[in-house]
Amino acid sequence: MSSLTPPARRKLSGLGFALLSALAFGGSGPFARPLMDAGIDPLQVTWLRLLGMALLMLPVAWIYRGLLRTQWKLLLAYGIFPIAGVQAFYFASIARIPVGIALLIEFLGPVLVLLWVGLIRRQPVARSAMLGVALAVLGLGGLLEVWKGVVLDPLGLLLAGLAAACQAGFFLLSDAGSDEVEPIALIAIGGCVAFVIMTVIAQPWTLPWSVLSGEISIAGQQAPAMVSVIWLGLIATALAYWTGVAAIRRLSPPVAGGVAYLEVVTAIILAWLLLNETLTMVQFTGASIVVLGAWLAQRGTPEPLVNPELAISPQSDAPTTPR
Repeated sequence: MSSLTPPARRKLSGLGFALLSALAFGGSGPFARPLMDAGIDPLQVTWLRLLGMALLMLPVAWIYRGLLRTQWKLLLAYGIFPIAGVQAFYFASIARIPVGIALLIEFLGPVLVLLWVGLIRRQPVARSAMLGVALAVLGLGGLLEVWKGVVLDPLGLLLAGLAAACQAGFFLLSDAGSDEVEPIALIAIGGCVAFVIMTVIAQPWTLPWSVLSGEISIAGQQAPAMVSVIWLGLIATALAYWTGVAAIRRLSPPVAGGVAYLEVVTAIILAWLLLNETLTMVQFTGASIVVLGAWLAQRGTPEPLVNPELAISPQSDAPTTPR
């Protein structure tokens, strides 16, 4: 018989869910990149991922459909920025720069939030959070090896920066959001809104369907393209979101937020294994400093949150309706 108390078991299971969610989210870029290399536009790859999310979340969105009348602005913003914006800009960036570097830049969202709060809102910011900003900037310099000049694709860096800006919008929206909106409703309706928006932008009717029915190169081996599509839909979306929701209900925000940064580690390792993308020792050191700085910055943002892709706040207990 286990000697763990119920609260301890709940935290342990939450840690397991958080680890699984971070690992699942981290695999999105390395499995999306082969589809892009095969000729599918990054926006269309984003649409394929959101298709899986919309199919998963549509029943839940239907339950909460009444919120579209009272909270439509918030739900529209969540669909545009944390869900469609983060994913589209991230996928567009990894078509031009290494997966790990793109994700690290995206995770600078909390740093942008603190700069907004301190410089624009003129609100006091904790010293530890400002230390996080300084470390993140220092680490970013090492990650990009700025002393060598611009060695990476400038547009790719800009797109990753826009993903970070959308992530920052996620934190700011969560701070301004209504407590009447269940977190699962934000995910479900926001995901469906993002899918509709990306359908218009990505124009999936022009998607090269022959690529999806053929084979692509994954880790140097030929494999059906649907392997990547299924991974993005089931693992990097369905499993990642559901385990993320389960984790956020069981862990404190600082612990859950810290575990979420394993997504970066997962992405770097999978990019090395599947895409043969590696970091130099200087870049690896810079990456470690970026993660530390972003984590410190996140602890100082309004309403600390677990994962920018989840668009979810840990304030309330489990939703009153079944998930």
